[in-house]
Amino acid sequence: MCCECLLSRALIYWCWPASRDPAEHIPETQPPVTNLSVSVENLCTVIWTWDPPEGASPNCTLRYFSHFDNKQDKKIAPETHRSKEVPLNERICLQVGSQCSTNESDNPSILVEKCTPPPEGDPESAVTELQCVWHNLSYMKCTWLPGRNTSPDTNYTLYYWHSSLGKILQCEDIYREGQHIGCSFALTNLKDSSFEQHSVQIVVKDNAGKIRPSFNIVPLTSHVKPDPPHIKRLFFQNGNLYVQWKNPQNFYSRCLSYQVEVNNSQTETNDIFYVEEAKCQNSEFEGNLEGTICFMVPGVLPDTLNTVRIRVRTNKLCYEDDKLWSNWSQAMSIGENTDPTFYITMLLATPVIVAGAIIVLLLYLKRLKIIIFPPIPDPGKIFKEMFGDQNDDTLHWRKYDIYEKQTKEETDSVVLIENLKKASQ
Repeated sequence: MCCECLLSRALIYWCWPASRDPAEHIPETQPPVTNLSVSVENLCTVIWTWDPPEGASPNCTLRYFSHFDNKQDKKIAPETHRSKEVPLNERICLQVGSQCSTNESDNPSILVEKCTPPPEGDPESAVTELQCVWHNLSYMKCTWLPGRNTSPDTNYTLYYWHSSLGKILQCEDIYREGQHIGCSFALTNLKDSSFEQHSVQIVVKDNAGKIRPSFNIVPLTSHVKPDPPHIKRLFFQNGNLYVQWKNPQNFYSRCLSYQVEVNNSQTETNDIFYVEEAKCQNSEFEGNLEGTICFMVPGVLPDTLNTVRIRVRTNKLCYEDDKLWSNWSQAMSIGENTDPTFYITMLLATPVIVAGAIIVLLLYLKRLKIIIFPPIPDPGKIFKEMFGDQNDDTLHWRKYDIYEKQTKEETDSVVLIENLKKASQ
């Protein structure tokens, strides 16, 4: 044996207590578990069971180390079983090993693996976009699209299960909305204090077995869509608009967030207010209507028509999902609607009035030019007519008539302007 090895062993014995053997603290590898099996309950509850390993050390307090094939959800526990709710759209595998400690770094036994069988059928025949929404905590609506490799006349069937049911039930209300297919079923038996821990297991398939089943698990703390609220009252006070409404049934006020929309008819704008906690500091509102919620909208003009509507959604204080808004409530209006006829008439009449004023102004400027700068007769024409060809009587008298006519028109214009001036005075 080399000197370095002897020195290392001597150091170990020198540092270790004399009453204990260092070999006792070397983790002992245990035999693997036996009889690992897997089964499926309900629709999506997978259960793995196993037996303790054969030949385990009598001084070992067995613990079982397990994780799924993606090495997620690691767990060390003394139980000889493990279950999980999981959509069975693909194969799910669990690996299990035994060890004598709860420390994950200890040496477990050889891991034994057991997988669920994959679903039967062509993957391209399974339905797609399978989604379910719990409406107002009263009924659940699921929709999906047909698979690529399916016949148009496929008869789909939806089955569902949750912990309040004694058995798996079939959804009877199958309908079509465009390309989507859906089904709705009542879901009102979960109003207890522990419904947060529940989920609904869903599977869609056809009874003929021609398509691949599609599974989904819907946690009841998400995918919740409330009904729209009901506006009870609107009124103005101190330049503020007060809105009072009643929440949808089955929800606590603290579990909802709100969105208030105010549409002003004069400005033609939509002001949206996000409300996390609806409360009014106004004695006239408080206690008038039991079970109602109040919100004050600042800066609203009372002399115009204001239309209000509200929608709600769940918040993360009570639910995991806060993305599904309810539909808008029925609108309610307050104030006076200004008659738009006057503004439309003025809008149409203004261009006509401006055009008429321009024409009158142009005519007036033309007459004014005649008054200020009267026309001067051309003496050349007069002498030419006097000393010109006396034999051409027809031409002479024609020119004279033209000149006399022009002079008469200019004189009439001047007289007209003078009469207009006297009339205006």
